[in-house]
Amino acid sequence: MKRPLRSLRAQRGVAVVTALLLTTLAVTIVASLFWQQQVQVRSIENQRLQLQKNWIMRGALDWASMILRASSKQFQYDYLGQPWAAPLADTRLDQYVEDGQAVGDAGDAILSGNIVDAQSRYNLNNLSVNGSPSPDEVAAFKRLLSYLRLPATLATAAAQAIAQGLPAAPSAPPPVPGQQTTATATASATLPMLQVDDLLSVPGFTPDIVRQLQDYVVVLPWTGGPTPINANTASAEVLASRFPNLSLAQATTLVAMRRTAPFTDVPNFTAQMLNLFQISVPDTAKIAVSSNFFLVYGKIRMGRAALNTVSLLNRITSGPSSSTNIVWIREQ
Repeated sequence: MKRPLRSLRAQRGVAVVTALLLTTLAVTIVASLFWQQQVQVRSIENQRLQLQKNWIMRGALDWASMILRASSKQFQYDYLGQPWAAPLADTRLDQYVEDGQAVGDAGDAILSGNIVDAQSRYNLNNLSVNGSPSPDEVAAFKRLLSYLRLPATLATAAAQAIAQGLPAAPSAPPPVPGQQTTATATASATLPMLQVDDLLSVPGFTPDIVRQLQDYVVVLPWTGGPTPINANTASAEVLASRFPNLSLAQATTLVAMRRTAPFTDVPNFTAQMLNLFQISVPDTAKIAVSSNFFLVYGKIRMGRAALNTVSLLNRITSGPSSSTNIVWIREQ
């Protein structure tokens, strides 16, 4: 007995649909395997690029440290005419490979950056001494804010925030259990300010204000006392803020004069202030002509990857020798 023609056609249709489903399933599985493999390969490539960028950046920091140490051996003061102050333009790393043969992705790597004297900026940690706001430093920061056309009242708020984050005086007695805590006693409960962007947590500071302050202030580690300003590298605004009777125009004159004749020592700066403007510089003035802290800005481009960092170096000079330590490295 023969099967009906319609039944044979139905069976053939089911077979075709089953074959199509199996083919689709096989293609899906193969595509998934290829996708997973591609993701793993790309992840390994990204890890390799990240490691290469980090090693290149560490090499750049070693180069910056060498430049700073060489400068301290040759000069007893720091000014903007020294080699460390010259920025590094976009440079392909294969320009420094023998026979032009770059290893790996080094031929695609481009490095640029510059070194900035951190003591050319006002150290916000100067605003507090032994856990309390310093009136003289608050007045200096107010002058800096006024020169930048920013509200001078922000200086008091910043000083209070800095004071709450720094440790109190070592001679202060420990709090008695059950005794009411004061502002000084609770200072340890406040996180210290570590970077300029932390000013955003202080009432009154906005992103625009912090952006205006970026090139004029810095947060340097507390070294037991206020950090002096380098008269050879500070801007006219920062330099004028250090003295209540020095105008911005007079500070601009000093900045123009030091380009050809940098200050060799603090007595030389004091003599210039007295001869030019009849302004006496007290012995307690927080002015220097050399620096211990430097900011190193670096930018690396390698293929599709990029890395922008800023690092703080501490140069320690002891007699004829000097050394450098990396305080921190941050990605921008």
